[in-house]
Amino acid sequence: MGRQTTEMLKGVLEGIVLGILSARPAYGYEITAWLRDRGFAGIAEGTIYALLVRIEQRGLVDVEKVPSEKGPPRKVYSLNASGHERLNEFWNDWSFLAARLEELRTDKGEK
Repeated sequence: MGRQTTEMLKGVLEGIVLGILSARPAYGYEITAWLRDRGFAGIAEGTIYALLVRIEQRGLVDVEKVPSEKGPPRKVYSLNASGHERLNEFWNDWSFLAARLEELRTDKGEK
């Protein structure tokens, strides 16, 4: 990923993770693997874990500790009502910005 892509991703990563969790509960490594499988290879696990801590502290997810076959229990995150509300806000903001950017991209000085 180039620097510009990385910077843009920082601004939307929370929304992406909330979107992933809206489909099903997941733990940190699962989220990182999902992102990598979809071309976001440059995202470090530490970035995802730090984000999960922040959204947990903000009350956007519920956390369940699930026993792990290898090591300590895993923290499995699921989107709660506040998280769904924040995700809806994210998609509304995304739609607004995407529409404005598309107008800017296709505007050939017409006005």
